[in-house]
Amino acid sequence: MQLQIVPLIIVGAYLIGMLIVGFVVGRLNIKDSQDYMLAGRRMGLFMVAFSLSANNIGGGSTTGLAQKAFGDWGMSAIWYVLAASIAMIPLAYFAPKIRKTMAVTIPEVVGRRFGRGASTFTAVLSILSLFCLTSSQIAASGTVVATLTGIPLNVSLVIAGLVIILYTTFGGMIADQISDLVQFVIILVGLAIATPIVINSCGGWAAISAALPGEQLSISKIGWMPIIGYIFNYFCTFLAGPEMVSRFETAKDERTARNAAWLSAILMAAMSVFPTLLGLAALALKDNIPGIAENGSNAMMAVTSAYAPEAIVGIISAAIICATMSSADSNLLCMSTMVINDLYLGLGGKRNLGEAQIVRITRLCNVGAAVIAMLISMLNVPIATMNTFAFGIRCAGPFAAYGLGLVIPKATKPAGVISLVAGTAGFCFWQYLSGGGFYLGILPVVFGCAVSVAAFFAVNAITRSMGMEPAPSAYLDE
Repeated sequence: MQLQIVPLIIVGAYLIGMLIVGFVVGRLNIKDSQDYMLAGRRMGLFMVAFSLSANNIGGGSTTGLAQKAFGDWGMSAIWYVLAASIAMIPLAYFAPKIRKTMAVTIPEVVGRRFGRGASTFTAVLSILSLFCLTSSQIAASGTVVATLTGIPLNVSLVIAGLVIILYTTFGGMIADQISDLVQFVIILVGLAIATPIVINSCGGWAAISAALPGEQLSISKIGWMPIIGYIFNYFCTFLAGPEMVSRFETAKDERTARNAAWLSAILMAAMSVFPTLLGLAALALKDNIPGIAENGSNAMMAVTSAYAPEAIVGIISAAIICATMSSADSNLLCMSTMVINDLYLGLGGKRNLGEAQIVRITRLCNVGAAVIAMLISMLNVPIATMNTFAFGIRCAGPFAAYGLGLVIPKATKPAGVISLVAGTAGFCFWQYLSGGGFYLGILPVVFGCAVSVAAFFAVNAITRSMGMEPAPSAYLDE
């Protein structure tokens, strides 16, 4: 393939910039483990909101969204991200409570309420999930690098993985949030600039819509039940998602955490439009676009490359890498934090470690976890398969124990413990029945979370009627 010089320069400049951010932040701002893991709990509204949004806008929400618009979803593909925006709204209720816990991780809160065993179980589920998610995002980033350079995919995976390792390991959560802010701005501004240019070059929206079947332009083509299902799916994965919760914990106060949820909802709503329109443009003109995949997997890049200047192609390439890296770095940092905070220290690791030692060990764990994730990304497991499993296994079980544990002070220990096991089993059962998709209009993670909630309330009612005392509070000041 022909080397794409201008896009390559733009992407290269972005990757070097991320390395500089990580190194500078690591040298100047990391004083203790709170700085490294939670940015010192001093992040303002825009930092938290943009980090939340960047974490949720990954490869699936950019190239994957365009592919869905190109395929069976048509205009209704907009709901793939818009549903996430709507799901963020109820998080505004939970966000101040999450911040109030003053915890580092979800397993820490679960452990406060329901015991060490519940904490360890939650940590293992979360870490397993984060390995899968990090691997899928490295795979997506590596694919873009391979496309631009023509070098072998596995080499590209190593390049992408090393950049993520270096800036995340050096800079911790502060570098993560700074990079998230930069990454989301690049994604949003890049797509906002590129989309009208591409549409205009394709003859305008009137020409594009005229070339498409009418049903492809329907915003409800996939049906309202799946749309509602996706909203519930996102809410479940957000409330019990380690990388989401950690963002709220970085906020400087509870009000900031709540307002960040509202602002993030707005930002993600804006992001739902551009990849959808690019996917539809690619479908309308697919016969005139060289190298476009039959299934539209490269629809966004293909239509941009065909109908936009090289500089715009470079911006879109950087935007796609930003989208994947902004999710990968968050997942990686959360994973290493839980390994140290909830497994090593939580299970009796050396307690008299100084702050510098904790930071050093967490950094080493970050590198080790990233290398493993890189190796997993080379197995060519479908990204959608890894993501579906990951979201379900980390959320279904802990959903009730964590979410309801924050708002129901009279919950008993058995309610939390049994809900963890029941929710995980429910997810695995529905995953088997559905193959990871909708079955009876219900996604596996939603079914698992529903089982978790039902078990929580049932066991809590029984144990309370038996006179069992409530579990300890999730909040340190209560």
